[in-house]
Amino acid sequence: MIPITKPFLPPIKEYKALLEGIWKRNWLTNDGPLVRRLEEELREFLGVRNIIFVSSGTMALQISLKALGLYGEVITTPFSYVATTSSIVWEGCKPVFVDIERETFNVDPLKIEEAITPYTSALLFTHVYGIPCKIDEIQKIADKYALPVIYDAAHAFGSKYKGRSVFDYGDISITSFHSTKLFHTVEGGAIFTNNDDLSEKIRLMRNFGHNGPYRFKGIGINGKNSEFHAAMGLVNFNYISDILEKRGRIYHEYRKRIMPDKCLFVPNTHNKDFEWNCAYNAILLSDMNEVKLVESALLKNNIYTRRYFYPLLTSLDYVKNRSDLSTARDISTRVLCLPMYHDLSESDIKVISEVINKTL
Repeated sequence: MIPITKPFLPPIKEYKALLEGIWKRNWLTNDGPLVRRLEEELREFLGVRNIIFVSSGTMALQISLKALGLYGEVITTPFSYVATTSSIVWEGCKPVFVDIERETFNVDPLKIEEAITPYTSALLFTHVYGIPCKIDEIQKIADKYALPVIYDAAHAFGSKYKGRSVFDYGDISITSFHSTKLFHTVEGGAIFTNNDDLSEKIRLMRNFGHNGPYRFKGIGINGKNSEFHAAMGLVNFNYISDILEKRGRIYHEYRKRIMPDKCLFVPNTHNKDFEWNCAYNAILLSDMNEVKLVESALLKNNIYTRRYFYPLLTSLDYVKNRSDLSTARDISTRVLCLPMYHDLSESDIKVISEVINKTL
């Protein structure tokens, strides 16, 4: 059986070594030393100013929306995981969807301005599959209308834009450290910002607003993460260069083996401005029938795929949409994500590719 994804796990003895320290200190959560160490090591590696480790990527989104005091409408993408939209609605705002590009599946900057109204309070876009958005174009629009920008960079650990981590852009960027991600802490996420005041506000919000043992400053929530999760992150971090390099090799092996005249790989254009982490391996087929045909053929060979992202977020029963999203609707019916994880072997890729080529 070949799954769609599989978590990277380090040697268990390395994880146990950190657990022994947790047992000795008897400090399990509440901003422990391993949490602080993980934040510092990631901050230096990524070249970001502030990082706040939280319990999940979804929590990171919800705290970010709350910290910016957003209201009314938030312009966003219909092509992402459900948490991107559900967090907007959860925080009492209305998602306004704009269409995506065919080359990257990211938001189309040319469609943003026409969606801005007097009720717009922010822009929230996803770096889909870890492929960076057109950040400069988005920022020009944000500056023109004085709107904050949040990036859902849940897939984007290791991706860069113009030589800098994608986490270093926007008023806030968030990421997920869920076990299916390229870099994980089993469960977890992080918030990034270059605004020191905003960073301090988010740190307070992560821990109920505690500003001392008996003091509170502003509203807060329990968004903390534990020493056990930080320990997993610290051990996995030792292997991050190898993980990123292997992802690239797997992606290019797929591209070498699957017939290029039968499908498009994503991204299907070269952009010198970004370095991609190859977090996902998505192909674009001719129509939904072909997707189902390939999906079924692979499943018969115990190979599992995923239709990321289908259906569009506009199908959620708690949102309303009146936008023209023709590109997103088309892409969502034709995209298929293939198995992608650290120990996926060349022989596995060969089998997957042969089934796809034969089916097409």
